[in-house]
Amino acid sequence: MAYILSCCSTADLSREHFESRDIHYICFHFFLDGKAYPDDLGESIPFDKFYAAMANGADTRTSQINTDEFIAYFTPFLEEGKDILHVSLSSGISGVSNSATLAAKELSEKYPERKILIVDSLGASSGYGLIMDKLADLRDEGKSIDEVYDWAMANRLRLHHWFLSTDLTFYVKGGRISKAAGWFGTVMNICPLLNMDNLGRLIPRYKIRGKKKVLNAIVEKMKEHAENGLDYSGKCYISQSACMEDARYVADQVEAAFPHLNGKVEINSVGTTIGSHTGPGTVALFFWGDERVD
Repeated sequence: MAYILSCCSTADLSREHFESRDIHYICFHFFLDGKAYPDDLGESIPFDKFYAAMANGADTRTSQINTDEFIAYFTPFLEEGKDILHVSLSSGISGVSNSATLAAKELSEKYPERKILIVDSLGASSGYGLIMDKLADLRDEGKSIDEVYDWAMANRLRLHHWFLSTDLTFYVKGGRISKAAGWFGTVMNICPLLNMDNLGRLIPRYKIRGKKKVLNAIVEKMKEHAENGLDYSGKCYISQSACMEDARYVADQVEAAFPHLNGKVEINSVGTTIGSHTGPGTVALFFWGDERVD
């Protein structure tokens, strides 16, 4: 093809998945107890060791990709004569889309014959990955870069992102939940259910008491919003952070409720960038559905 599909590592698919779909990616950065690492899909630090370190009190922070890094990343594709469609992590939780846009503007002056199109996914983790997988389908069907870009812009809000957490520690640390609410929630066994709104922000929606209830509640949200209801025939992805048993329970419930799924539910790991903020104990469910309006 005359163009490449690209995204950030925060789309939280496996390296094998990206390679099999011919999707290129650029890595965010994270710091674990002050030491810098690339968010390289668990290669530098395996996910189990990363989340174990967090659980044991390790300090984490993240760093987005800057404009100069995007310029260095985009340039070889342009020199090969390729156009670029790059999809970024949501602007509602990161400024990386702006960095990619600034790089595209600068490079367009140097390579005026090439197209560099940037899409703000308004999504995160494997939900953003599910968007990339669909764009790869469209590319493989022979759609042009402009057609794929237009589809992404028209349909990005149909991708639902529902997150639950059974550990409030890092939501308190990141300021998403107050210390008082976190203490009360822990004592009362409250598990928040959150989703991405139409501006790509992660918003707490419900406070549910008990892990089993919140695991069932996230499946109910898919029943409520999935395209064609229980006849949903698209793909479904899950991300999890050191809680595979909970993720497997949700996947089993989804597969039982939606008999026409396109394949089995795919379970991925929440990557080190997003995981630095959520910590262990997060399960996220992603599917195509009605348009997110708030």
